[in-house]
Amino acid sequence: MRHLTTLLYIDAVARAGSIRKAADSLSITSTALNRRLLAIEEDLGVPIFERLPRGVRLNAAGELLIQHIRHQISDMARVRSQIADLSGERRGHVSIACSQAVLVYLPGQIARYRAEHPGVTFGVFRRDRAAAEQALVDHTADLALVFEPIRLAEFQTILTVRQQVHAMLSRDHPLARRESLRLRECLEYPIALPTQGYGVRHLLEIALVDSPIRLTPAIESDSFEFLRYQVITEGIVSFQIPIGLAQDSLPPGMVTVPIDERDVPTGLIYVGQLRGRTLPVAAARFADQLTKDLVEQYE
Repeated sequence: MRHLTTLLYIDAVARAGSIRKAADSLSITSTALNRRLLAIEEDLGVPIFERLPRGVRLNAAGELLIQHIRHQISDMARVRSQIADLSGERRGHVSIACSQAVLVYLPGQIARYRAEHPGVTFGVFRRDRAAAEQALVDHTADLALVFEPIRLAEFQTILTVRQQVHAMLSRDHPLARRESLRLRECLEYPIALPTQGYGVRHLLEIALVDSPIRLTPAIESDSFEFLRYQVITEGIVSFQIPIGLAQDSLPPGMVTVPIDERDVPTGLIYVGQLRGRTLPVAAARFADQLTKDLVEQYE
């Protein structure tokens, strides 16, 4: 809305870290954008950005202002969504930050929601555990779906669901016909693991903290898709949780076998939002759909 234009400009500069880059994204000249910034700094009586050789950075006053701005933008989005809901015209935008393992789960849920509400748009962003929670704080995401989050004070949990770690194996692997596996059996073969910081690896490391056995991956990657295909290509063992193992996302020739819970603790997927925030209607209703489906599937 028009009265938010200047606030949106400041937010764009803060995110880009550059007046020129922000101006390009806003389709205005950098000179015009700089004039807007100087005008609001004059109104406030203090600068809000440090001018650096290669861009700008919020100072202490700017950090305070940007939190106010993002709350204002978020509140306006919520009010517009509620007004649209009153008129029976379901519109809005839902931004989701999620762990990589959850990505294959979301398309079906979004398609189901948009079949009923085609006016709602979505943004889905892959974020690691810390970044997903930070996205809630800076209002770049309405919802977070995170496996084994760090859980900041600002994270308000909507739902948790249990996830047992599974081994991913090629169909002709010696362990592939088992109903369950012990971790030590898997570690007798070459393994491929997510890089440090991912929830699955975190659980495996916890499992071995008091053991003389150490995780020594032959291959590490930050791409779960790569790991799945490496399992098929090389016959290596990798690991994943059920929500990341949708059957239509698995390469042909792959099987999955649960790891005995005596060896590897069950992890948790957290669905959460920013503590104290009232979500826009579209985001709130999508969160309701997610929680009902996750409970049906995994609880």
